[in-house]
Amino acid sequence: MTGLTERFDAACRLAAEAGDIAMRLRPPPGVQIGTLKGTQDWLSEADGAVERFLSESLRAAFPEDGFQGEEGGIARAGRLRWVVDPIDGTSNYVRGRPRFCVSLALLEDRTPLIGVLVAPAMRETFAALRGAGATLNGAPIRAAATTDPARAIVEFGYSARIPFAQFGALTARVVATGAMPRLGGSGALGLADVAAGRVDAYVELHINLWDCAAALAILKEAGAACSPFLEDGGAEHGNPILACAPGLAGVLTQPTGLHATP
Repeated sequence: MTGLTERFDAACRLAAEAGDIAMRLRPPPGVQIGTLKGTQDWLSEADGAVERFLSESLRAAFPEDGFQGEEGGIARAGRLRWVVDPIDGTSNYVRGRPRFCVSLALLEDRTPLIGVLVAPAMRETFAALRGAGATLNGAPIRAAATTDPARAIVEFGYSARIPFAQFGALTARVVATGAMPRLGGSGALGLADVAAGRVDAYVELHINLWDCAAALAILKEAGAACSPFLEDGGAEHGNPILACAPGLAGVLTQPTGLHATP
């Protein structure tokens, strides 16, 4: 596609600059900042600052493109749409913890074309361009070759939108396969870790588009298996998601109720 490489380069640059903004506004460890939008649903000063920066910068560079942010919704329509989560892992961010990121994606209808995740406190950048592979700090990444759940690490995403009993039942079913559970507090980074082979699966009962749009592009290019989040209407209302090493897709279908394909 004409201009896609230009957009990818711009996404990498702007996401890095957005990460710098987040770091300048970041609280020290143990100091809690921000306000609550809902139960454990945090909003910080950095969320607004980063989203405004990306919206304005992308509008100046690509005025024909649409834009959707977590905080502002769909601000501009367009055949190509940038989707932004200014701070994913805000509950970590507002306490000075390092596991958070800026998430920037470009979609064409329901097809992820570009995904960039910048985790500035950890000095990590995940990036993917459709058809060109996925990288972590410039080095190629691939999903793990794990096939035995007894050797697997599975990260879970939890949200107060879902009754804890459902989350607990899901966790129990997955752990019963022999897998080791983890919770990291950032859906975007949890999914990216699947792409990098750091964990073997990520599952969440409800995740929104802005939380996972960039990771979807990264997962695809890294050869991970993923449930049909966008195909099932996730762009409009969110969806459950399962991303995993391809060799675990079959064994995780029953305990999660989700079918993932490469």
